[in-house]
Amino acid sequence: MKSLLIIALIISIANCSNSISNEKDEIVTPTPTIENEVDFWLTKGDQSVKIEKQNTILSFNSNYNNYKNIEVDESKTYQSIDGFGFTLTGGSAQVINSLTSAKKQEVLQMLFGSNSNSISISYLRISMGASDLDAAPFSYNDIPFGDTDLSLSKFSLAQDKINLIPLLKEILSINPTIKILATPWSPPLWMKDNNSTIGGSLQPKYYNVYANYFVKYIQKMKEEGITIDAITPQNEPLHAGNNPSLLMLAPQQADFIKNNLGPAFKAANLSTKIIIYDHNCDNTEYPISILNDVNANPYIAGSAFHLYNGNINALSTVHAAHPDKDVYFTEQYTSIDGDFGGDLNWHLKNVIIGSMRNWSKTALEWNLANNAEFGPHTDGGCTTCKGAVTINNNNSFTFNVAYYIIGHASKFVPTGSARIASNINGNINNVAFKTPDGKKVLIVQNEGTTSEIFNIKFNGKWITTSLESGAVGTYSWK
Repeated sequence: MKSLLIIALIISIANCSNSISNEKDEIVTPTPTIENEVDFWLTKGDQSVKIEKQNTILSFNSNYNNYKNIEVDESKTYQSIDGFGFTLTGGSAQVINSLTSAKKQEVLQMLFGSNSNSISISYLRISMGASDLDAAPFSYNDIPFGDTDLSLSKFSLAQDKINLIPLLKEILSINPTIKILATPWSPPLWMKDNNSTIGGSLQPKYYNVYANYFVKYIQKMKEEGITIDAITPQNEPLHAGNNPSLLMLAPQQADFIKNNLGPAFKAANLSTKIIIYDHNCDNTEYPISILNDVNANPYIAGSAFHLYNGNINALSTVHAAHPDKDVYFTEQYTSIDGDFGGDLNWHLKNVIIGSMRNWSKTALEWNLANNAEFGPHTDGGCTTCKGAVTINNNNSFTFNVAYYIIGHASKFVPTGSARIASNINGNINNVAFKTPDGKKVLIVQNEGTTSEIFNIKFNGKWITTSLESGAVGTYSWK
């Protein structure tokens, strides 16, 4: 009996050993988990996807392939970035204020907030007095015909206190660090040689009082809690047919800055930047001639541009002539009859990628908002300008193409970021940045007619990704 028990024990041990061996044979080594290293946000020209975060896993690796490379090099830095945004016209403020309080907060958060649904606008341009996208022309010193007010005793922000200033205060409560550029479309009529809101020139005898008009405006806005970071002396100074408008030739602007505006800012101890020109890329002589003026130059921070004529490379021409002065891109409109995909691509290529690759510190689209009839506007003002937001008649709002154009940059590239090096390869236009917290951001646009597979190469490794024809992607990684 004892022998049988010993034999049974031996068999039991053997069976247990076989069982353990079989379990070991069945163990499968798990596949390593590939973690996502690059966030990818996409907009397609057919509107099926609009600034949507993609679930694609993008991880840097060393696997060689023959696709085109976009190589990002953070060791090469260029200009710092002030911001991306729009012009908050008086008309924009008027229509946004027509929304209920709750609806207005909803749209403002989506425009200026820092949450996942926001595009985080960081820069606004506003008009000093009316632009052509106000309901009617006005200045801050409108007095009866024949009168003058050399002391500016009748200066008043009353018109802006109806819509613009209250809305700016709400925006500042959401983003207290937003930068603001102010631009006049016309001086008060009594200062002009034609006493009209349209065209005419500023009379030299009023240069000094007009300089004080700028100083008083900046000071009065500061009293309202609104800091004006920069001004331009005149919107589109060579376009005298708008309502309102003013003709201000380059020698006149140089004279005004060196003898009046600059000294007035200095005397008032204002840090507000003076940015010249603020017109199309087809005329580099205008800003360069003013910057060449040794007496005007010290008061000037840089030059501003639009792209209704010319080539975006003009910004680099001016930068090369005066590399110690900044350049800014301050206006481009989208039309009511524009195509979403066509506008998305043209503006990404020129306004966002183009301006940034040509040294601009800002990229601004034109009107932030209008109503369903594309108003308000002055008599003779733009009737075809489409805002980034349409405020509908039923207390709702609709985002238009300009919202997505700016959003692909403003959402990811905050103020204080720096442009870094990246190469353009074929139809894949792009621009790269490093943010203050060290993130790398690459904005890519496929202007080709077919889908493109390409690599984003960084620090000797790369990810492989793709964009359909006409699509735009923003890639972000640490």
